[in-house]
Amino acid sequence: MPDQPVLVAIDIGTTKVCVLIGELTARGGVDVIGIGQAPSDGLRKGVVIDIDRTVQSVANAVEAAERLSGLKVRSAFVGISGSHIGSQNSRGMIAVSGHRHDVSRDDTLRAIEAARAVTIPNTREILHVIPRGYVVDGQEGVRDPIGMSAVRLEVETHIVTASSTSVQNLSKCVQRAGVEIDELVLAPLATAESVLTEEDRELGVVLADIGGDTTDVAIFQDGSISHCATIPMGGRSVTADLGIVLRVTPDVAESVKFKYGSAVPLEVDPDEVLQVTSIGEDTAHGVTRRHIAEIVESRANEIFGFVAKEIEAAGATNRLQAGLVLTGGGSGLTGATRAARDQLGMSARVVAPTGLGGLVDRVSTPPYAAASGLLLWGARNWPTEDERAGGRALEGVGDRLGKIFKGLMP
Repeated sequence: MPDQPVLVAIDIGTTKVCVLIGELTARGGVDVIGIGQAPSDGLRKGVVIDIDRTVQSVANAVEAAERLSGLKVRSAFVGISGSHIGSQNSRGMIAVSGHRHDVSRDDTLRAIEAARAVTIPNTREILHVIPRGYVVDGQEGVRDPIGMSAVRLEVETHIVTASSTSVQNLSKCVQRAGVEIDELVLAPLATAESVLTEEDRELGVVLADIGGDTTDVAIFQDGSISHCATIPMGGRSVTADLGIVLRVTPDVAESVKFKYGSAVPLEVDPDEVLQVTSIGEDTAHGVTRRHIAEIVESRANEIFGFVAKEIEAAGATNRLQAGLVLTGGGSGLTGATRAARDQLGMSARVVAPTGLGGLVDRVSTPPYAAASGLLLWGARNWPTEDERAGGRALEGVGDRLGKIFKGLMP
């Protein structure tokens, strides 16, 4: 058994389930000691459509990670995303308690709880209440008010909600695979842990994690998240377009996409011809690589067009100095950054996850950004020795205020 606490991350995507096991180091870092991956076909657009298949995929990935690490997985931080995710900004205000009127941790938690008191349908539940900044007796822009003298304390928060049935079904899949849930974490929030710097967040940045069926978008301004959304299309949307136009199987279309596809047709040789055998045909026919690129470009432009709409919805147009950060499996598409720059009018770059130690050579690629971020999220929210001595354990899915405060202070 390792001497340090062990964390587990489970990223359940539409094409694969990824499990990472990490050991907390004495300096507060995380060393990857176990990696598991399994094909996934039980989700569509981030929502469970087949519980049994999803359970099996999770179990297979967990087993692979257990074999490599030699440890038994009992609980994990689990990512969640999908078009059912919603978010809004909310403010909470309280009177500061205590005869000296010094802001305490309890005061900040009460303010966050006040901000949490928003009206949402009974079919939805709150995943995160993220403090973005505080106002102390009218003074705005306060990052950490603890210890300050004040009569009134306000907090501006970003609240993330999810469909209750989607949460229940995803949780059920993980638990039936024999794993308890430490916390359900919004996937782009976790991904940000592994691919964004503090400078990115301060300057303003939009993160786009291009998965199989979806693209998760998160916008950060002034150091914290201000908007998040899920676009219901991703890398497999490009694959499907190629399959339909070329009349080939999904496997062939996927191969064509990554070997010959480009989101920028003008950068492709217009005279290069590929031989493609369509379904039901015995002989191959010629398709220009330029035509393939035009198919890819059309869908890529649509995806980045939706990203632009989310930037506008967040009121962040022309305010994101750090530009666009692309990650996820779909970010490997040739020409993706050029297409994004052309569509959004801002800088764009592909970023792989960083911040982990151990078996990093196996996970330092964009497809592992969410899983890597979940480990880093878990490390930031893990109880300190003093907190463990005081009896604090990781809360369940419905009780996160203490963890939110510790891990998400702007």
